[in-house]
Amino acid sequence: MGGPGWRLAVVLGVAAAALVAPLLAPSDYVVGVLTRICLYATLALGLNIVVGFAGLLDLGYVAFFGIGSYLYAFLASPHFGIHLPFLLAVPIIIVATAVSGILIGAPTLRLRGDYLAIVTLGFGEITYLLLINLDRAPLNITGGPNGIIAIDAPAFAGLVLTRNIEYYYLFLAALLLVLGASARLRDSRIGWAWQAIREDELAARAMGINTTVAKLQAFAIGAACAGIGGSFLASWQRSVFPDNFLFTESVNILAMVILGGMGNLLGVLLGAALLVAFPEIFRDFQVYRMLVFGLLLMVLMIFRPHGLLTVQSRREEEPAPGRAAEEEAEASL
Repeated sequence: MGGPGWRLAVVLGVAAAALVAPLLAPSDYVVGVLTRICLYATLALGLNIVVGFAGLLDLGYVAFFGIGSYLYAFLASPHFGIHLPFLLAVPIIIVATAVSGILIGAPTLRLRGDYLAIVTLGFGEITYLLLINLDRAPLNITGGPNGIIAIDAPAFAGLVLTRNIEYYYLFLAALLLVLGASARLRDSRIGWAWQAIREDELAARAMGINTTVAKLQAFAIGAACAGIGGSFLASWQRSVFPDNFLFTESVNILAMVILGGMGNLLGVLLGAALLVAFPEIFRDFQVYRMLVFGLLLMVLMIFRPHGLLTVQSRREEEPAPGRAAEEEAEASL
């Protein structure tokens, strides 16, 4: 039931459903919600590399999301008079956010747990304050609380994207690319190095793993995914504001990873879908919707503390030596 064939069938089924979902949606509003699910799933997959694969608690992830959005606004809007094409601006943003991930990750290499969380939280708050205040004379960089508006829409072969359904398929393509890259990374040597660091960093170092490089790679790749999400958000909204990147966004994205199951790619997708869709489903409750939503999450965490879909560790997958000997003896009879 849990073999590769079953997993492939699930992936193909989810992909097919994602392709036809906007065509069956009853309204453009629902298509917009589906687009947001793709956006946040991309962000959650990026954070999953840092938190789920490498075991590094990052509470300032929204900062890279904001950096990606504002960089796109700088490169494709009248704000600085630069109007780069979408397909040229996005790779620049990916590289820039990856570098920012390395710059932020480097000072935290010796930190773990609560200390790492506090430092990354501080980085997120500093970034938000900079977005708010970098609008003073003589140079208005971020637009301050008013943000940046009139951002260029993506255009492909002369076709300018204007409808939610067009953005949905653009966001879905990005999500599938990030998902495929995450799967390859998970099963690669660096993926095994991240898992070793997550389980026991001292043991990983003793086995010859360069934990410094591995951690920086996790921060860089996770930040690059956030940069993708940020640039796509700016192109979709056609505007960016500092309040789009509050600390609560980091908490929401982290909750998606934890709810779905840290390290489990399908679980992260499920967590993102639920945490984006549930508030919309309960929107009619107005005052009580967040209360109901919170209670549901509490119940879920009580009965599924490791998330909806968990990753079985290698230690759990391998039978105990005594049990393995018994199985071999039984097989020889």
